[in-house]
Amino acid sequence: MAEENDTAGGEATPLPANSKLTTTKQRWAREGKFLTGRVTREEGERLPPGQHLVRDWPVLDLGPQPRVPLETWRLDVTGAVENPVSWDWAVFSAQKQTHEVTDIHCVTTWSRYDNGWDGVTTRDLLDIVMPRPEASHVMLHSYDGYTTNLALEDFAAEDALLVHSWEGRPLTVEHGGPVRLVVPHLYFWKSAKWLKQIEFRTSDRRGFWEERGYHNHADPWKEQRYSDEE
Repeated sequence: MAEENDTAGGEATPLPANSKLTTTKQRWAREGKFLTGRVTREEGERLPPGQHLVRDWPVLDLGPQPRVPLETWRLDVTGAVENPVSWDWAVFSAQKQTHEVTDIHCVTTWSRYDNGWDGVTTRDLLDIVMPRPEASHVMLHSYDGYTTNLALEDFAAEDALLVHSWEGRPLTVEHGGPVRLVVPHLYFWKSAKWLKQIEFRTSDRRGFWEERGYHNHADPWKEQRYSDEE
């Protein structure tokens, strides 16, 4: 389902917290860059406020692009669940596979319509691991050290997937392969690339961008680009 990568991916590497991209995006959050103040209702318009359509799929990350060989890739699901799992590639590939076609919206103002994804739905994962009643959030951990947080109801969206393929082809490394999350109804920084661990939590904890001025929820239709907290 995905191409084999040629260099090892093991422990998460520290992210460049003071990189040019990081400092630029923190400045955008302080300045409110890209905010339009316009309210768009999802049922009346497909494109969220402040977004523009693209035909390609732009690549934007923090620099490190971990290449994880399929023979060593693992996805650990931990925390407040009844049945923690640790899947290697063979076990992940043996799960029920689902195809979805969804739009994606990046906080840097581009959107792309009608993306074809293949993978395991988050709802099917939830049926397997069975979150405990007190579970309320998930924290996503990536092979490059990136983290992002989601409310459980957002993670469990009907069209959310653990994706291994896009448009019928394996996800490339630059787009998050072997496996990334896709949560179409939120800005795309919530759809963590290079997925390594899904941690179910009984309380919320902010991830990499959320700690640096980005909105904790990230609804494109409400233009939740940046935090309203000082």
